[in-house]
Amino acid sequence: MLKVRDVMARQVVTVDPETALKDVAGLLVDRRISGVPVLDAGGAVVGVVSETDLLIKEQGAESIRHRRMARFFGDSSESRRQLAKLTAVTAGEAMTAPAVTIGSYRRVAEAAALMVARKVNRLPVVDDGRLVGIVTRADLVRVFVRSDAELAQTIRDEVLLHILWLDPALFRVAVSDGVATITGRVQRRSTAEMIAPTVSMVPGIVDVRAEVTWAVDDSQFRPSAPDPVFPFGQV
Repeated sequence: MLKVRDVMARQVVTVDPETALKDVAGLLVDRRISGVPVLDAGGAVVGVVSETDLLIKEQGAESIRHRRMARFFGDSSESRRQLAKLTAVTAGEAMTAPAVTIGSYRRVAEAAALMVARKVNRLPVVDDGRLVGIVTRADLVRVFVRSDAELAQTIRDEVLLHILWLDPALFRVAVSDGVATITGRVQRRSTAEMIAPTVSMVPGIVDVRAEVTWAVDDSQFRPSAPDPVFPFGQV
């Protein structure tokens, strides 16, 4: 399966908390990027400054939504964070913190799910507390434009051989417009039933049609119940 390290950018533009916000804006424009990680003196990622953070400041207080009855109960924590950005003059004051990060060994699908769940467009990639890259939504989208031939090879090499420990030569694998068709025969029914859901996790595969037969139906096999254990003194 593709990992974050396979699609991330390894050369990352960064700033420190004291970098002037005007300089951050210049970096975003000059490098044609939409956000930069903010690193502390020890190199740890403490936040991210994005175009959204800068737009909040530019649009002013009128753009910030307040919850009902805010005049009586105060603003929500999100509204307070956005209000604080209005007076920001440095990266540390404007950044969104803490940063949402991911490890390079994580699957691409996990990165996509995290971006959607946390509503972010980029994830600093951190291993052992050290920034090693950055992955963006655009990087993940590019995964889905891999050729059908590349996807078929991934299914053979990664899914069948390395994940399921099956001989790819025993299967016919075809991919057309992202739809994978796998035919073949395995020893156990439980193995056959694992093929489709595992293949479906390959980034770029939109559907799986598995026509895999089996020799032994092990679905009825259940481990025997252990003998009951009685406290001492009972028969």
